[in-house]
Amino acid sequence: MINNTLDFYNNNSKSYIENTLSLDMSHLYKDFLKDIPKDGHILDLGCGSGRDSLEFIKKGYNVTAVDGSKELAVAASKIIGKEVIYSKFEDLQLTESFHGIWACASLLHVNKNQIVDVIKNISSNLKTNGVFYMSFKYGENEYIDEKERYFNCYTEKTFSEIINKVNNLKVEKIYKTIDILPGRGDITWLNILCIKID
Repeated sequence: MINNTLDFYNNNSKSYIENTLSLDMSHLYKDFLKDIPKDGHILDLGCGSGRDSLEFIKKGYNVTAVDGSKELAVAASKIIGKEVIYSKFEDLQLTESFHGIWACASLLHVNKNQIVDVIKNISSNLKTNGVFYMSFKYGENEYIDEKERYFNCYTEKTFSEIINKVNNLKVEKIYKTIDILPGRGDITWLNILCIKID
């Protein structure tokens, strides 16, 4: 994740949380949670406001949350009632094993030339038959937006090309959704559910 992206989230953490904390993402939870045991351990990678971590905790799951923005990590810690690990994804080193990894609109800030290595590293902490959810903006480009945030984008085809380089992950489901933030109905998301295989 490049520094200008983190600068944006550090400098705008309060407004970002206000805009995202109350969004209802339950339509994405069902497929992710269906194969995770009721007291399973979930890694929320790029937890942002802590919105999804909070929902998983309410549902009885054990959650480890991580964010690359110091300000968001501090704020989300207060929201979810437990410490959020402050780390860039490229530097993340964890010892626990997880039944599920949730990376909702977070890995899209990792440079394309690093994305395979980051997914390999993070999936090494996933239990066999564990579920890895990730989402990206739909497309084939990479760009810097008007807020100086870096984004990488994928289609079904281009994502399949990178996930084929990760030997122990198999795509179980790949589908598109429309952004639910007001005024952003023109943005399409690519959602991927992968399973960890032996």
